[in-house]
Amino acid sequence: MNVHTGISTFDAVVNFLLLILVSYPILGAFCWFIGVICYQTIYRHRITEYEEIDHSIQPFVTIMIPAHNEEVMIESTIDYLMNDLDYKNYEILVTDDGSTDSTPEILDRLMKKYKNLRVVRIEKNQGKAHAFNIGVAFAKGDFILSNDADSIPEPDALWKYMNYFYKEDGKNIAAVTANMDVQNRDTIIAKSQTVEFSSIVGVIKRSQIGVFGNMYAYSGANTMYRRDALIDVGLFRQDRATEDISIAWDHQISGWATVFAPNIMFYMNVPDTLKSLYHQRKRWAKGGTEVWLTNFWKIVLHPFKYTKQLAFIVDQTLSIIWSHFYFLTLILFLISLVQFIFVGNYERVFHMFAMSFIFVTFEMFAGLLQLGSALIVDDRGRKFKYLMFMPFYTLIYWQVNALSVVTTFIPAIKTIMGYGQGTWVSPTRNVKQEE
Repeated sequence: MNVHTGISTFDAVVNFLLLILVSYPILGAFCWFIGVICYQTIYRHRITEYEEIDHSIQPFVTIMIPAHNEEVMIESTIDYLMNDLDYKNYEILVTDDGSTDSTPEILDRLMKKYKNLRVVRIEKNQGKAHAFNIGVAFAKGDFILSNDADSIPEPDALWKYMNYFYKEDGKNIAAVTANMDVQNRDTIIAKSQTVEFSSIVGVIKRSQIGVFGNMYAYSGANTMYRRDALIDVGLFRQDRATEDISIAWDHQISGWATVFAPNIMFYMNVPDTLKSLYHQRKRWAKGGTEVWLTNFWKIVLHPFKYTKQLAFIVDQTLSIIWSHFYFLTLILFLISLVQFIFVGNYERVFHMFAMSFIFVTFEMFAGLLQLGSALIVDDRGRKFKYLMFMPFYTLIYWQVNALSVVTTFIPAIKTIMGYGQGTWVSPTRNVKQEE
């Protein structure tokens, strides 16, 4: 694809930008691969050997579970958190955000069973961020673990989290986010997300942390926050689609350090149908675009003040533009294909498919390099067997993610203009688990 207007400088600039957009997925994969090397070699907050904290000196932790209509899994999650964690000095605080199912009755029964379980009831559903902000006022701990109703950390997670905050250089750490894995792996879509989470967590977060010392987003399902850092940035933004992305940006803009801990594992339920996957990705995409719109001019106009964040803004900008560019060129491709077939120009049809095949081959190779390296370094290589799902992830998930960006762009703009709201709908839960 070349632009020829007769104005050489304009043509050169436009064609260079088109080249960047066409090759963006490939260049991105190579950049993330290099970032992993930086993380493995130079990142100063990286911990490979954790020191177990004696029960007598453990800092008090509040495990907070914002919940809305979580009757399927909340009891098993609380039972696990109460009985299986290798930590003694903690409480569980559930903020029930206007549940209309049997969640309140389940919580009432569990409060009689566990003395260190407390419940704050919110009469009207106002969103996860609002529920979390309300919970901060009731939390007893100086450290607050955000834990979704369908997420469970490994037994050693809490004292491993504390290793980061109590390091000599850990006083400026706002939050430590853990490494996510998939509980329900009984469908191809769910299995593919094991590959995806390794791609995102294993490569992108390591790259962001290793190169810039901060990350674009926390894992909202399991992140340990320093309470003072939450209060310092005014808690969570309640009109945002993704509170975990928004608060991560607020922390880094305010000068706090953020940490990714790949050796702290937690397990979560993921969408196992295309419909539920698309709804999840729409929320993620909308939240990412909202953060981009919120911070773009602040960072672009002060590049020397926000040097680290500038790279994030550039990447997010390219990602949003590429998503729109991809679907625009796809439409043009299909129109041209139909036109050439109709007029019998099969040479052009063959040429179009040949060029597409070459591009997809390069894209697959870059994706294989990115995902392969991720699966090797993540969780001591135990996820490598899921590499077979890479083609499905590349062909399906990339389309879904790009479509989500395009379809939520206007709603994200409306949110920034003051028309956003944070109410939530609990996803359909699948309690089946695979060890």
